[in-house]
Amino acid sequence: MQTELADFIKDTPEGREAEAILRKCVHCGFCTATCPTYQLLGDELDGPRGRIYLIKQMLEGADVTSKTRLHLDRCLTCRNCESTCPSGVEYGKLIDIGRLVAERRVAEPRGDRERITRWALRKGLTSPWFGTAMKLGQRVREILPEALRAKVPHAVAPPPWPAAAHGRRMLALGGCVQPAMSPSINASTARVLDRLGIQLIEAPAAGCCGAVSHHLNDHDAGRDSARNNIDAWWPYVEQGVEALVMTASGCGVFVREYDHLLQHDAAYAEKARRIASMTFDVSEILAREKDGLQAILGDARPGSAGRIAFHPPCTLQHGQKIRGVTEALLLAAGFELVPVADSHFCCGSAGTYSILQPELSVRLRENKLAALAEAAPEAIASANIGCITHLQAGTGLPVRHWVELLDRRLS
Repeated sequence: MQTELADFIKDTPEGREAEAILRKCVHCGFCTATCPTYQLLGDELDGPRGRIYLIKQMLEGADVTSKTRLHLDRCLTCRNCESTCPSGVEYGKLIDIGRLVAERRVAEPRGDRERITRWALRKGLTSPWFGTAMKLGQRVREILPEALRAKVPHAVAPPPWPAAAHGRRMLALGGCVQPAMSPSINASTARVLDRLGIQLIEAPAAGCCGAVSHHLNDHDAGRDSARNNIDAWWPYVEQGVEALVMTASGCGVFVREYDHLLQHDAAYAEKARRIASMTFDVSEILAREKDGLQAILGDARPGSAGRIAFHPPCTLQHGQKIRGVTEALLLAAGFELVPVADSHFCCGSAGTYSILQPELSVRLRENKLAALAEAAPEAIASANIGCITHLQAGTGLPVRHWVELLDRRLS
């Protein structure tokens, strides 16, 4: 795709990156077939190819309208289109640049309610006070309005964190919302790794990975979060931890791109590359330890651990390109995995999307839950706290992180 960028962005890092991405697009349209919003709305401008054209026009100096901004807002950033694209277009990076340009140059600013909501999400979800607010919400959950109650999971006590110290050590990111919404996820991960002779550590000073701010157009705050986490992790890296274990695939895909995020920061670029290179999803870690895990599991009879439907989050299968790894681990543990149609489609959670685009989000969730429940599983498993909370709000089936199920199986 040929383009001639306007002066305001032509000689900037964002402009050079956007131009390189745009030149890879060959207009083939394969991406529309796997775009959730295009499938729902049938509008070319609500698909990747149409949004790419809108971004191209903006970068060439065209006026930016609220309609342009809306089409970009409606994108889930699921990156399904990247899995489909034969030309390797890095759409996820392009949409982030496009949204930032639209926010800065749009003729009509957002209304007060929308601006306050987006500000509250950026500041509230990443605040140290989020955990306190969540605990309060859980205490009064039954009297909350239905829409709010759906965002507040029942309080569940986590299993005990193992006390043993091991020679092998790995780091875990607590993150911003997962410790309050589902503290059992990291605890279960620590318990599984403990059985393999690996000690899991959480660095107290590490917080939000930065994705919330970044995807809400506050790229500076996203980079600040990345720097904070690198500073928190670096002493452990120097002490020889083997890896960073990501138990939320949404955080994992963002941390694995710290090298890109901080590539122009002379003080952090090299450290960011090191952090990105040693970051792995928990499924990848356990797959590397499959011999030890198999020794613990023994010969599990197929289906003996239960019948579940697995939802691979977009950030796992399209963002990190990890496919089939978790499923193989669950099968080895004796779980029966029921078939799920259209497993490549997004569930509608997508970070803050379920709050900012509730109608589309609910429609996508209904479609996803219908596919997950089709073969009558006993439970649903996933790999990201956002997907888990979003899906649980729409079904009576238990929805759990798959590592929690594995921990229970080992127990």
